[in-house]
This record gives sequence, C-alpha cells and structure tokens, in this order.
Amino acid sequence: MLAVNLSELLDGPLPGVEEALDLVAGFDDALVHGLSRLGEDRAAALAALAGALAAGPLGVRAGEAAEKIAAGSIADEHLSVLAGGRAALFGAVHDALLGRLDGALARARAPWEASPSAASPGADNLLAGCRSWLHELAIAGWRGVDHDLVSAADQTIEALLAVPELRRTAVLLDGLAAELRASSPIATMERLPARRWADLWTRALLLSQPGAPAGAPEPAATVSGRLLILGVDVHEHATAVQIQVHAVLEPAGGGTSRLVRASVAAPKVDTIVGPALWRLLQWHPVLLGALAEHRSLDITDQPLLDSGDLVWHDDRAEAGEPADPFTTARVLLGGALAPAVPPLDRHPVRISEPVLVEGYTATTDGGEVTFDLGGQALAVDVERLPSCGPLTPELVAASTACVGLIRWDGGRWALQPLAVQATVKRKPVTAHNGDWALGPTDPKVMKAEAKAGDSVAVLRERAGRLLRR
Repeated sequence: MLAVNLSELLDGPLPGVEEALDLVAGFDDALVHGLSRLGEDRAAALAALAGALAAGPLGVRAGEAAEKIAAGSIADEHLSVLAGGRAALFGAVHDALLGRLDGALARARAPWEASPSAASPGADNLLAGCRSWLHELAIAGWRGVDHDLVSAADQTIEALLAVPELRRTAVLLDGLAAELRASSPIATMERLPARRWADLWTRALLLSQPGAPAGAPEPAATVSGRLLILGVDVHEHATAVQIQVHAVLEPAGGGTSRLVRASVAAPKVDTIVGPALWRLLQWHPVLLGALAEHRSLDITDQPLLDSGDLVWHDDRAEAGEPADPFTTARVLLGGALAPAVPPLDRHPVRISEPVLVEGYTATTDGGEVTFDLGGQALAVDVERLPSCGPLTPELVAASTACVGLIRWDGGRWALQPLAVQATVKRKPVTAHNGDWALGPTDPKVMKAEAKAGDSVAVLRERAGRLLRR
C-alpha cells in the first residue's frame, strides 16, 4: 500500500519549483563571478530574484538591494536581504515538496512553534567581523578567492570559537574557509560546488545577523518512553563520523507516537574507515547495542529539540525487548507524528523522511538501482550505503522490502536504504546499516579486520604515548 502512495511523488513536477530553483541558480552564478563584476545578465538575475519576493515582507527591500548592488553599491544590509530572499525561496520549495510527501504518506506533522532565544551578549563585534569576511567573499566571488582572502577569516573564526554560544557559527565559517582553502586557486577549477558554497555563505550570513539566535537550540522538553529503532544513517567525513538513528518514540503514560532522531558523533582521521568507524563511538554502548541486536530502548528524561532531535545521553537509556525495525515500520510508522522543521533547515536537500516500501520490483541498469512502484520508477541512492555495514547494491537489488529515507536532491526523489529484506540463494536475508555496530558479523569481513589489525587502538596508543612525553 505504501509503495502505491509513494508513486504519487513521481506523478510530475510541482508548479513553481523549477522556476524558484532557476532564480536561486541565477543568484548563485552571480556569487561565482563576484557582485563587483555584474554584467547585464547577472544584474537581471538579481532583479528577478527580488521580483519573486515582491509580494512578501522582503519585497521592497529586496528590490532596493538588487538595484544598489547592480549600481556598484554593496552594503551589508543589501547582502543580508538577498541572502534572506534566497533562503525564503528554498524554504518555499522545501515546504511544497514536503507537503506532497506528507500527503502521499498521509503523515501528520507538528506545527513549528518558535522558542524564545537570546543573542549572545557582547557578540556584536565578532558577528560584524564574520559579516565583513562574507561581504568580501561576495564582492570577490568564488572565482576571485585566493589564500589571502581565506586567511583573513582566521582571526575571526578563532575569536568565535572562544565563545561557546557562537561555536555553531564558528564551525560553519571554519568549514567554508577550509573548503575554499583546499580548493584554491579556485580560478583554475573547471567545476565549482556553487550551490553548496552559496548555501554555506547564506546560512553563515543569516546566523551572523544582530539578534540572531546564538548557539545550539535549547531543548523544548525532556521525554521518556520506549524508543523503537527504524534504522541508522551514517554520515562519514575525512575528519568526523556521525550516526543518526531514526526511530519511533512511544511516550511513557500514553499519547501519540512521534518520529524522532538521535545523533552521536566522533572525530576521526581519514585512515579509519569501514567497520572500524563503530569503535570511535564506543562511549555509547547502549545505543550501539540496540542497533546491533535490534532492541528497543527505554529512555528517561532525554532532552528533545523542537526539530525532533534527541540530545542523546547514553546513561539515560536502557536496552529493552527485541524489536524488529520492519515490524515497527509496518505497525507504527504510518501513525507517528512527524516533527516540525526549523526555519533555517527548510531546504530541499534537508528532506530525509523514514518510509517503508514493499511490493516493488527492483531493477539494475549500469549500476543504478530503481524500484518499480506499479509502473513508476523510484531511484535508489546506493551511493549512500555506508562501508561500515552489510548493505550492498547487490543486496538492495535483490530486496523485496526496504526501510529507507526519502530524499529530494538533484531535481528528483530518491530512496536511501537503511535496511532491506531480500532472498539470496533461496534463503531470506535481512540486513541493516547498524548490524555491525558491535563488530562485523560477516566471516569474510571479520577475517579481513583481524588481518588488518585494530587501527583505532593503534592510533589511540600512539596518541597516548605522545601525551605522556
């Protein structure tokens, strides 16, 4: 039944989505070449973006900003207004896409209720330094960025990192600077990640506005109850790893079940890959045990953000009874209340909704896997399969049921598998991304791990030796 509902996503594009994305692309192209070197076409692109905002609260100011920038007068307030307009367009696209998805799944979603937050006292000068550097980036454009311009942010980033309430902005700024530094000289690059860099620039500029919420969001409440895991999404970077567990929470004392996420992370080096990643997260044994053993968790007073994210405390959780994620998805997923989306997270690429898909026919063509949902083809993003779990493209292609995350990226819907049920050599097989959270269970992988040795233990021993000197 759910596969039939998901086919509604593929009926055709939503009106206005492509037009809105084209407006954003025009603004992003202007950032590539620099706002100080606008030609007629790029000036027209800024005017078009401002025109799309004419009926909203930013309308008059966006029009003035586009005119001033086209005339060569680029002030902080002009950039801030256009950055806000760009974010608003993405937010509208996000809302349209998520609305269609919720309609296809008959999924109820909680409304957003803004929590009061205060700006960090005494942060005005630091935020002004942040905006000044972002201003220089916009003027120079990505093609004009060099090492000197990137290094100009170092002092500001160092000062921001020293203030706990501003570390979210500092880390974002540091990440953008690191990517620009690694890509320099950008003028010689054939292809630029223009949208990604514009996304980072926009978010940083909005977070550095006077009066913007400082620091990480505060928990809206604490929750207790039974946590039933659906699957785990592994985010791996050369210097960090994060697991994001998607689950259904049954509140203690009754009430509506709700979709929640729990994330834990750890720093790493680029030589730690594959199943060894789980050893970096060993400080969360209760969560890892639940993933590997397919158990529910009894949680007590876990902080919960308005976004549906649990601020995970492993000591506030206890292993419960065995709980099959596919059974959880079949019984509880359809009636669980989805969380609201925070304003700054309203971006199409952030859509990541857990679903159960059954009754499909999987096909493979040139390494690409698709699920046929009654005549509609849903792309399967097998490139997101983590190296630290047992899921493979071949296993996904042999599957008959899948718990995954529906995403929208690159102009299309796609499914990212978290767990599958398949038939291999006439035997039923079930595999989950988190099956190896306590160590690999595949004999071949175990043998390879034993031969390679414990890289995490070796690095920790060497680090300890250095600290003892």
